[in-house]
Amino acid sequence: MDKILRIKMGPQGAPSFVIEEIGKYAGLGGRALTSAIVAAEVPPTCHPLSEDNKLVIAPGLLSGSAASMSGRISVGCKSPLTGGIKEANAGGQGAQVLARMGYAAIVLEGKPKTEDLYKIFINKDGIQIDVDNSLKMKGNYDTVDQLKKQYGEKATYVTIGQAGEMKLGAASIAFTDVELRPTRHAGRGGVGAVMGSKGVKAIILDDSGMKMRSPKDPEKFKAANKIFVEGLRKHPVTGQGLPAYGTNVLTNVLNEAGGFPTYNFKEGRFPGASRISGEALAETEKARGGDPTHGCHRGCVIRCSGIYMDKDGQYLTKQPEYETVWSHGGNCGIDDLDAIAMMDRLDDDYGLDTIEMGATIGVAMEAGLAKFGDAAAAINLVKEVGKGSPLGRILGSGAGITGKVFGVERVPVVKNQAMPAYDPRAVQGIGVTYATTTQGADHTAGYAVTANILGVGGTVNPLKPEGQIELSRNLQIATAAIDSTGMCLFIAFAILDQPETFNALVDMINAFYGLNMTGDDVAELGKKILRMERDFNQRAGFTQKDDRLPDYFKKEIFPPHNVVFEVTDEELDKVYNF
Repeated sequence: MDKILRIKMGPQGAPSFVIEEIGKYAGLGGRALTSAIVAAEVPPTCHPLSEDNKLVIAPGLLSGSAASMSGRISVGCKSPLTGGIKEANAGGQGAQVLARMGYAAIVLEGKPKTEDLYKIFINKDGIQIDVDNSLKMKGNYDTVDQLKKQYGEKATYVTIGQAGEMKLGAASIAFTDVELRPTRHAGRGGVGAVMGSKGVKAIILDDSGMKMRSPKDPEKFKAANKIFVEGLRKHPVTGQGLPAYGTNVLTNVLNEAGGFPTYNFKEGRFPGASRISGEALAETEKARGGDPTHGCHRGCVIRCSGIYMDKDGQYLTKQPEYETVWSHGGNCGIDDLDAIAMMDRLDDDYGLDTIEMGATIGVAMEAGLAKFGDAAAAINLVKEVGKGSPLGRILGSGAGITGKVFGVERVPVVKNQAMPAYDPRAVQGIGVTYATTTQGADHTAGYAVTANILGVGGTVNPLKPEGQIELSRNLQIATAAIDSTGMCLFIAFAILDQPETFNALVDMINAFYGLNMTGDDVAELGKKILRMERDFNQRAGFTQKDDRLPDYFKKEIFPPHNVVFEVTDEELDKVYNF
């Protein structure tokens, strides 16, 4: 991974490319690399859909190796949704394949002057960029099916759906999984719209003939990887809960804790939670011949994904994630797993962030476009986006825009990005993360649910402001570093509770690169990333007033605990006092 592939979509004549040495970005991967390139090369005040923005796709430092759980890929740009820096993270096969091909990053630059759509094919022999307007306004599933006929079953496909072509704020980028289904999405922040603005419909990666990346010290690497895997398998979350029930194991947990946002963040418990829980989901999948335990990429040992079949036993979608079940389910008052799975399928096909779309439909229901609990109406609202109707373009632009268009005050966004599946009043640590992360409201940026709800990495009372700043700060630092390794964020459960598992991760990095990093060095990497991102946002015009939750979270009492968000603005401003 010593090369950067820059693809210039806007020069005179046809698009062109250049392969560079990694140079000043050496030693960076994943989020560290995407944020470094965006911070250094993208004008902070540029329009996100302009030729000045860049889309950076980067595997992690350990991707393409034998390191377990190292298949996450980072996508970075200036976000069309938030107006700030963005890193969206995805599973699937993209990270492993791109890393094995020797690329630390693909950077899409410029903008074509025509309305042509391009596909980019990359293999060991080189790069080919072709116009393919036959793919226009196709969904991700049809796009991949068409491309497979030309490029085969061994390639990995990176595509956008209709939402990306329409350059909508909720547009995602799809990465194919091990079955070559476009189910793993870099979802948040409108990264798909930036890919669409570059005129790129698909990137095809074929690593045939390329070897797995080798560590500098194979024996130490192998030993560390073994300890790391053992730690994941013996932890109750990564070794039992997630494999058995997927991320949706959290529905019953958060509902019981009173932190499951229902009816557009009005209440913390949903009467229908048991019908859409991880336990109910796994039972349904088994009964229909699906699979509740499945890896989204090769080398995954947690295997928290799954396969969801329809009532006729035909494949419908991947196992919906907890955030998807919440957003299209409890948040909209819907307790029908088949309806939720259908919306997940549509989101993946159109190329939409399920969190943003579910939150948007909740806002639309509050505006009276549909009734809470009306699953058929919710499905039709998602379909409007795929049609590209005026209503669909509004909804596909996200919860913030939808709230403004329809005059809704209660819109759960920070920096214009929708909040995920944890109410900040009942899980106050996640509220700190929502408010202060550089990414817009994002649970993965500093997953305080660990100590607030799950008792992982210690315990902090979720209903009180005390201790939440330190919790969120430390998790944001750690997360930025993990996002740079290519490791799945779910390893955090084990490394927070098991010092030996964290040490094994550091040992793997050291053995792979011939380094002598310590845990403190890992923390410094996380801090460096956050400083870069925060500096970009400040240069883009963000101030402390953007690190705030909507006022109603401080005023509206949230049942069942009847609490408000109590962390003060003065405390929020201390998060970045490293």
